Amino acid sequence: MDSSSSHVSFIGIVDFTEDARWLYASESVQDLLGFEPHELISKPSLDLVHPDEFPQIRALHYSTIKQDKAAVLVYLRMRHKDPCKGYILCCVTRTVCQNVLVGSVSFAAPGPRAMHNNSTAQEVTVVTPYAKDFEFRRWHDPSPMPPCPVPGYPPSSPSEPPSPPLRFAPLPEQSVRTALILDRFSERCGILYCANDSLLPTTKVMGRSFFDFVMAKDEAVVRNWIEVVKGWGVNERGQPSDGGFGFGKFAVCTEGRDSSLPPPETVSAKGRDKHGSRARDRPSHPSYGHHSRSHGGRDTHSSNGRSKARTEELIVDAIFSAHSDGLMVILRLAS
Repeated sequence: MDSSSSHVSFIGIVDFTEDARWLYASESVQDLLGFEPHELISKPSLDLVHPDEFPQIRALHYSTIKQDKAAVLVYLRMRHKDPCKGYILCCVTRTVCQNVLVGSVSFAAPGPRAMHNNSTAQEVTVVTPYAKDFEFRRWHDPSPMPPCPVPGYPPSSPSEPPSPPLRFAPLPEQSVRTALILDRFSERCGILYCANDSLLPTTKVMGRSFFDFVMAKDEAVVRNWIEVVKGWGVNERGQPSDGGFGFGKFAVCTEGRDSSLPPPETVSAKGRDKHGSRARDRPSHPSYGHHSRSHGGRDTHSSNGRSKARTEELIVDAIFSAHSDGLMVILRLAS
């Protein structure tokens, strides 16, 4: 493993089949594993797993989906394209997103960054035997983090033969979640990928600023969260990399708005603006004409009284994570 490869992470998406076939891999996969993205798409991701760890990882893939897990990570070995580089110890994050598994793969090395990644994850599993150093205690935890329950592995006793290879039919869709990949190198955080149409319409979000779909009242705090996650996602060289999970709740504007425009002028306590006219007599600010005044899916109206498009405000729980190629945001309806 050369030094440049040991500081990167790539975003990956796989399907629910027992082979966990690649649906998406970002460009940094070439820096870490030597493959170009097009060489992996539609191929089984489990083909890259070390043979000694294959049964446990396949079972872990199954249990992750069946138990509808989010923000969990595992340490395992993955094969490099160059046979001379052999198998690389990797940290793989996973979140079930309705009908796919989304996450990232990064080079695993002990240190503060690994400790931070583990401390923000919902669950940590160490599969590679020599990587037990990654099993550390959480603050105030009386015992190490338990591993994921893996059905039939390892055998319950030394004399018991291993279970036959796990076979399973494609599992049904799980929690309604949407995964977004954002451009981490611009202030507007343009949306590069949207996993499904469950919460936001794919045709409307692609290429637009992520903040167009954050309600104006929450934009400042969401921007702050993203800056924090970007700060976590920096390696020892100061280069973009992975940095654990952040969690938040905010309001989503499903129809989108123009977040590049300033908010409406504030109105004085007497209800008049700086020109002396009442706010209710002025047309709405163009960026909020049929968005900012809409709550809970109410119809809105333009200044001439004609009905505008129906806009819905959704409260969502979000998982944020940073990677070499972008930012990952997982959204689901808040409970």
